[in-house]
Amino acid sequence: MKSWKPKVKAPDPRLIGETTRILRTHGITTVCEESACPNRTECYAAKTATFMILGDTCTRACRFCNVKTGRGTPPDPDEPRRIAEAVRALGLNYAVITSVDRDDLPDFGAGHFVAVVEALAKTVPQVRVELLTPDFKADARALAQIVSCGAYKLAHNEETIRRLSPTLRPQSDYDRSLRTLRYYSRHFEGRVKSSLMVGLGETERELIETMVDLRKAGVEELTIGQYLQPTPHHHPVVAYKSPEWFEKMKIKALEMGFEAVASGALVRSSYHAERLGD
Repeated sequence: MKSWKPKVKAPDPRLIGETTRILRTHGITTVCEESACPNRTECYAAKTATFMILGDTCTRACRFCNVKTGRGTPPDPDEPRRIAEAVRALGLNYAVITSVDRDDLPDFGAGHFVAVVEALAKTVPQVRVELLTPDFKADARALAQIVSCGAYKLAHNEETIRRLSPTLRPQSDYDRSLRTLRYYSRHFEGRVKSSLMVGLGETERELIETMVDLRKAGVEELTIGQYLQPTPHHHPVVAYKSPEWFEKMKIKALEMGFEAVASGALVRSSYHAERLGD
């Protein structure tokens, strides 16, 4: 029996080209473009994009991630304004704001997230803002800034199961991510979301145990997607999951009490972000 692998559709060059032009004009980095996300045409058409703030250099070195590692530059105080202007120029209805990890900053970058949300509220008050944040080392002061900044939805990715987490996320921590999500759930009025990758070597039982942990932490929305190896130097793909398997896991997640689930080979953290849970 042949192994099933996901097929990526070629993006619409016209839509990608216009969006890229606007982003470059405003000097903006998006995860959509930096990772050549296979879903970016679909998201752009739905007036959604994911913006990466706080530079392009991460202080951590996860074995599945293609973002470069090192010490980042100081936060750009003009970035919030530029992002707000880009969102207005793109005519977005929904904006996802994420970032690299910035363990080198006193507040781990939380204040910059707040500044971006405030700039968006001022410039494009109609846009809904989802924050996909680092764990901020579960620092209560940083998390308190995030839950009170006026975002529409908060997300933090657990990424993988407990057994694989030390190997794949050596500077992160499985339980610390749960503490971050639990804080969001207890103190934030909107919905809380997380994401898992599969095909990294986890068993189905381990994945379900992780989903149980996420529900206990108060996570209401979940995305599950196939891990795809960025380069030969990254963690290899151990298994490709079939469409039927992803559908089965979606049903299991809904039965556990998750209010909204996106599960599929090409599903990513912000997939259908504008309508997941609506």
